[in-house]
Amino acid sequence: MSNTMQTEIGTVVSLWRYPVKSMLGEELHVAQVRDHGLLGDRAYGLVDRTDGKVATAKNPRKWPNLFAFGATFLEPSANTAQVPPVRITLPDGGIITSEQSDCNQTLSKALKREVTLAATARGSVSQSEEYWPDMEGLDHRDTVTDFALPAGTFFDCATILLLTTATLNRLRDFHPQGRFEVQRFRPNIVVEPVAAAPSFVENAWIGHTLALGGDVQLRITGPCGRCVMTTLAQGDLPKDSEILRTAVQQNQGQVGVYAAVERGGTIRRGDRVRLGA
Repeated sequence: MSNTMQTEIGTVVSLWRYPVKSMLGEELHVAQVRDHGLLGDRAYGLVDRTDGKVATAKNPRKWPNLFAFGATFLEPSANTAQVPPVRITLPDGGIITSEQSDCNQTLSKALKREVTLAATARGSVSQSEEYWPDMEGLDHRDTVTDFALPAGTFFDCATILLLTTATLNRLRDFHPQGRFEVQRFRPNIVVEPVAAAPSFVENAWIGHTLALGGDVQLRITGPCGRCVMTTLAQGDLPKDSEILRTAVQQNQGQVGVYAAVERGGTIRRGDRVRLGA
C-alpha cells in the first residue's frame, strides 16, 4: 500500500485483548499483531465437559456470570509460540492461575458447571451457542442457535474487531441514558477518527485496507453484527437492553467492523491510522 494512496483517517486511542474468551480482558499500550490477531487474544476458552461446547456470554441463560471473571497474562510481554499462563480473577475477588492443579475445579465451582480451561488447538473446530433476545430486527428471536468457531481459534467470527469513538458517540445521541462505552463492545482496536467523520464511519472502510503505525496492515472484511452480550452487566456497567435495540434501529445492529491481518507487526496507542485502496 503506497503512501500516495493513503488518507489519514484517525488515531489508535486504545488496544484490548481478552486472554480467556468471554471474560473481561486487559487494556494494552502496545500489542503484537500476528496472523491470528493480537498476540494472546482469546488464547484460552472454557469448554463445557457435558456437551463439549465453548462457554460464551452470548448465551447468558447458560453462562450468566462470565463477565464477572477477569483474565490477564502472567507474562504480558511473552512473545513465544507457547501460550503463557493466565491469571483469572473470580467473582468473589479470589485469584487463580492456569498453572494451579485445582484451576478447573475452582472454575467449575464458581460457574456451577463442569468446565475445562483449554488453550486453542491448531486445526480443531469448536462449537458454541448464542441466545437471541426477543427483539425486532434480529435474525432470530427468543431462541438459541449453535455456531462453529473458526478452526484453531476461540474467536466467534474474525480475528480482529475494530471500533471508532465516533460510532459510540453517535449511538449515545439516540439513547443518552445508555452507557455506550468501549468495554461493552469488546473491540481489539479503538480508533478516534479525524474531525467531521460521518455517522458509523467504519461502514465505509469495508473492503479497504487500513495501515496502523509503521507496520500493521488490516483488511476490513465486514460489519460486526451485535448480540445480547452488549446488553449485559459487566464491571460497573449495568444491564441495558436498549443498547442493542438502539444499534438495531440505527445501524442494522452493526457496531464496528471485522478485520483480517494482511501484515503483522507492532501497534501502539497513539499510532496514526491510514485508509488505502
